[in-house]
Amino acid sequence: SAQDGATLRLEPTGMVTCISSVTEQGQGTEGIFAQIAASAVGVTLDRVRVITGDTGITPYGGGTWASRGAGIGGEAVLQAGRALRANILEVAARILKEDRAGLDIVGNEIVNRLTLESKLPLVELGRIAYFRPDTLPLKFQSELTVTRHYTPREYGFTFTNGIQACHVEVDVETGFVKLLRHWCVEDCGTVINPMLVDEQIRGGIVQGIGAALYEECLYSAEGQLLNGSLADYLVPMAAEMPDIVVAHVETPTRQSDLGAKGAGEAGTAGAPGVVMNAINDALRPFKARVTAQPFTPQRVLQALGKV
Repeated sequence: SAQDGATLRLEPTGMVTCISSVTEQGQGTEGIFAQIAASAVGVTLDRVRVITGDTGITPYGGGTWASRGAGIGGEAVLQAGRALRANILEVAARILKEDRAGLDIVGNEIVNRLTLESKLPLVELGRIAYFRPDTLPLKFQSELTVTRHYTPREYGFTFTNGIQACHVEVDVETGFVKLLRHWCVEDCGTVINPMLVDEQIRGGIVQGIGAALYEECLYSAEGQLLNGSLADYLVPMAAEMPDIVVAHVETPTRQSDLGAKGAGEAGTAGAPGVVMNAINDALRPFKARVTAQPFTPQRVLQALGKV
């Protein structure tokens, strides 16, 4: 599915609940959605609660895959947050008997847009809207739960861009490849949380390095998997990883107001190819090259004609 939805609700306590079908698996989705919702509505981050993964209450959507969390799910949160903000201000205008255009939401309170003078805490607005609606104008109905869906229209997806470089040292006697340093410059559009993006890129690069140098399913002649546990299946460890330098070029996509493209696959996609190119550059003086992953010491020595 190329669409996703988000529901935002102002609670009687003044809290904002954000409900999304995009799930959290450690990549920071809930933190990103909390930031987007807080900014869109006008509340502080600690006043936002994010619920993901409960298919009994979340809007229909595509879930988490294809780097679509921030790009599609985040845009739905933004649009729902903007709509909720507008509805809150409508309620505030009725309670205060003031022009809505002169009001704003800042720091969990309704304030004067020009002077920032506090007019009404959101917790009080929630109390009135939910428990004393009889005090509001007769034909006015407060709408403090909003659902919005977002689907990219021009294309069903958004491209990310990036480039990676890797510095390796190859021991031509043992075939061992030592990673010295790795660089990545990527463009995931609007960077919402720089620390989360950097670490997601680094994690993806490590996963790509694992595919390049370590990870392989080995089978016997009878088709029996020989390395089906982490005791036998090699994965990259922190001590084996190089310093990974991450930088950004921000080109927001014009398909959405948020401008995010996604970063989930950027690190993983580029790492195997750049590691292979670095190894082959080191092997060039020996007129050798590796082409089959993983680039194990045995395969390096085979390329050198030593085994």
